[in-house]
Amino acid sequence: MSPSASSTPGPAPRFAVVGVPGNRRVTLFQDAVRGAGLPAARVVSWLDVLRGEAGFLPGETVRMDSPGEDAAVERLLRAAGDPTRVEGTALWYARFTAAVREVARAAAAAGAVLLDDPGDVAVLFDKRLCHAVLDGTGVPVPASPTSGAAAPVVRGWADVRERMADHGMPRVFVKLAHGSSASGVLAVETAGPGRVRATTSVERDASGRLFNSLRVRRVTTERDTAAIVDALAPDGLHIERWLPKATRRGRATDLRVVVVAGRATHAVVRTSHSPMTNLHLGGERGDLDEVRDAVEAAGGSWSEALAVCERAAACFPGTLCVGVDLLPSTGWRRFAVGEVNAFGDLLPRLTGLPGSGAEDLDTYAAQVAAVMNRARNHRATATA
Repeated sequence: MSPSASSTPGPAPRFAVVGVPGNRRVTLFQDAVRGAGLPAARVVSWLDVLRGEAGFLPGETVRMDSPGEDAAVERLLRAAGDPTRVEGTALWYARFTAAVREVARAAAAAGAVLLDDPGDVAVLFDKRLCHAVLDGTGVPVPASPTSGAAAPVVRGWADVRERMADHGMPRVFVKLAHGSSASGVLAVETAGPGRVRATTSVERDASGRLFNSLRVRRVTTERDTAAIVDALAPDGLHIERWLPKATRRGRATDLRVVVVAGRATHAVVRTSHSPMTNLHLGGERGDLDEVRDAVEAAGGSWSEALAVCERAAACFPGTLCVGVDLLPSTGWRRFAVGEVNAFGDLLPRLTGLPGSGAEDLDTYAAQVAAVMNRARNHRATATA
């Protein structure tokens, strides 16, 4: 993956990025485009898309990025005035996937090339559908009683309790079907009737409204756990077996692995004293070399761990880049995929894995380079 455009004969790609103008994601992508010697990407705002005012140019390569961190966009997608509110994700999903389809329609009408398939995006933002796709292709995932479109709907805590009992799952993660960044996630543990506790970043006020917090807390009664789950259920819930993770220095450990054009290019280790390792919830970056050494010392295979991520990404062939949450089991010899994220590439200043072809590139530069390589190969094939 060469970061330079000057060595590529013929016209170079012209990028457009659908995102939030001025947002750090768009800024980092612009830095990568300019670093490759290309003209700055044309920025198309999600607000324009949602208002039906977005347009593209013939021959543009269109990349979609997260619509997050914009209050006006959030209001249009979720009809919620407070961005910290948890409820409303089903409406968000319906409106966002409609907006993605509109981007695809406008791009096709203009003769532009889209890097994110709308069908892939729709699956990636529904944890039930995504789990079924991964499981159906043999990618290791935690067992789930809510996998797939045909699974029974979870209407509330009573259904969660029933699924846990029927499937022999005393410890589960309960997730919003369309949630992200650990919003609405509960790590639930049971030990007999009435003995329930949950770990979550959700806070519930006196009127029953739910809010995201940056503080992970423990819910110690079944009544309080049920109240949160019942309030979340109308937006759709996904249940997964809580797999025990490997630990480093007493901290639960997992990895975010970025896959670009089918190749695992970047990885970051995340550790936490809580079941949620998200960095914004107090998780910390771990040492990747230590994790690789632990895997190999246990008789596992680091290359196979990366191959699991590449197999997960291959389930979404119309999408250039995904972020895979890789869960190492206790003992460091086996791995499962927790989630696949459409916008999982926000890892500033992180350069590529050895042997990945992106050793000197960040996640955005690796995507630019992949598009340039694809264009070069297409021209070579056309002139052969």
